[in-house]
Amino acid sequence: MLIEQIIIYGSIFLLCFVVIWFYLRKQKKTTQATVAKIEKAKEEGVFEPVSLHPVIDLGTCIKSGACLEACPEKDIIGIVNGRATLVNAAECVGHGACFHACPVEAISLVIGTEKRGVDLPHVSTEYESNIQGVYIAGELGGMGLIKNSIEQGEAAVNAIAKALNKRGGSPTGASTYDIIIIGAGPAGISASLTAKKHGLNFLTLEQDSLGGTVANFPRSKIVMTSPVDLPLYGKIKLFDTSKAELLAIWNDALSKNGISIREHTKVEGIKSSQQMRDAPSIQQNTRVQGIQIDGDVFYVHTNRGEEFVTKTVLLAIGRRGSPRKLGVPGESLEKVAYRLLEPENISGKKVVVVGGGDSAIEAAVSLAQQNSVILSYRGDAFARVKPKNRERLESAMQDGKVDLKLKSNLVNIDNELVELALEENGGRQAVENDLVYIFAGGELPTQFLEKVGIQITKRFGFTMKKHR
Repeated sequence: MLIEQIIIYGSIFLLCFVVIWFYLRKQKKTTQATVAKIEKAKEEGVFEPVSLHPVIDLGTCIKSGACLEACPEKDIIGIVNGRATLVNAAECVGHGACFHACPVEAISLVIGTEKRGVDLPHVSTEYESNIQGVYIAGELGGMGLIKNSIEQGEAAVNAIAKALNKRGGSPTGASTYDIIIIGAGPAGISASLTAKKHGLNFLTLEQDSLGGTVANFPRSKIVMTSPVDLPLYGKIKLFDTSKAELLAIWNDALSKNGISIREHTKVEGIKSSQQMRDAPSIQQNTRVQGIQIDGDVFYVHTNRGEEFVTKTVLLAIGRRGSPRKLGVPGESLEKVAYRLLEPENISGKKVVVVGGGDSAIEAAVSLAQQNSVILSYRGDAFARVKPKNRERLESAMQDGKVDLKLKSNLVNIDNELVELALEENGGRQAVENDLVYIFAGGELPTQFLEKVGIQITKRFGFTMKKHR
């Protein structure tokens, strides 16, 4: 009997030992693999976060692994010694799926780090900036999650409707909008639907196309991972929603409610009636394009030479700003673009890519799979480029897929040709061309905000308000 008990207990102990040994062995392998990924991420410059990203409280983390399973980007978070940790933080696009999946709320969403601050505008609890009548919602205020941007767009317009009801009257008559919404991304679309719900006289302007930043995601990228209520439409109960599916839903919601977005209309300036009255050129004439300045309103100017008058403004623009243009002849042609969305759909073309950063190199290499590509860069060497991109470019050049022209500048574009100025010999080269992609950086929205008069504060490791 005693021997049987010893055998039973010994077998149980041995089984437990084997299970624990395999568990620890697996954990060790996982840790080693993650540490290797972290070292590689540091080498490639994608370890430090550049935007909204998760921060894990190791004291609260229970090692469930739910955050890893939920992340649609994969390899943003890894496991070291059983605890979650950031790996490729720079590639996090702020879905917040890990934040929503964590069962013990061990993850916070943070913008900026202790070393690298992020410029954020002043926004009150009612989403109003330091300028009375100018409101901010969505990514510009630091909230990059699509779900939260939608909720903020709705909440901001609710606050505007409440303020307009208290204000009463119309400063300049029927020609004045109640609200002009700038940006047609998640916050702007939600705001437009909410404005329609309140019966407000509104106009929505978008410098690109419907969807804003979301429209510029790669085609198959997952952009929404939790349900959300869309004003005048209802709950969107889709998970792992692609860009195309989400844009289709937004188009359907706007169409059913008779809302049109003025696309490709960039706002270049916003001035209040007080600023207009203070301007020397206006002091002797208090009328601007036939509109009497006798109340608190805003004048919104666009790249089309238009001027709109509105009681309030909602800024629902992204943080990435507008692409910087070169200012060369022909740059306005349809063949010129500043973002590469679906390289797999472009084939048999003669393409010129301009730029010396990672975006330009990635575009050139991806396009070179099915096209003839010239990469033009004004410098004599690439600086601060990820090692992996440098290797891919060198490989593409060795295979004859990319023709690199350093110390060159794009000086003219027409329908069939482009002209490059070559610093090496002082000459010019005309090449046949179908498409031009320009990656020359961007004009940050902070410049636009400061011009409007909105206060900007640099935040270091700023934790965003939780919305689950």
